[in-house]
Amino acid sequence: MPKYLFKVKLTPDGLKGLLKEGGSARRDIVGRMVEGLGGRIETMYWAFGDDDVYVTAELPGNTSAAAMSMVVSAVGGVRTSTVVLLSAEEVDEAVRQQVDYRAPGT
Repeated sequence: MPKYLFKVKLTPDGLKGLLKEGGSARRDIVGRMVEGLGGRIETMYWAFGDDDVYVTAELPGNTSAAAMSMVVSAVGGVRTSTVVLLSAEEVDEAVRQQVDYRAPGT
């Protein structure tokens, strides 16, 4: 199943909700959401820095990941950025593919 990294930035309203509900409650809600899409959460960490939360999850595909990101961001408590993660075997498969490309100006 494809894996994704969701980088989450809390809005002021999202931070208020986190302060009210706590991290465990949010993790449970996110877990149920991902499971409802046919996936599972691997990890969920809160962090200091540019992003407030990092979630790694397995989902059935890109449309499930996009649906989740769009719905969660539309509610307004967070802004998300999604990264598709590749396994070493997927990278191996990619490097075996022939790509016809010419750099600009060559």
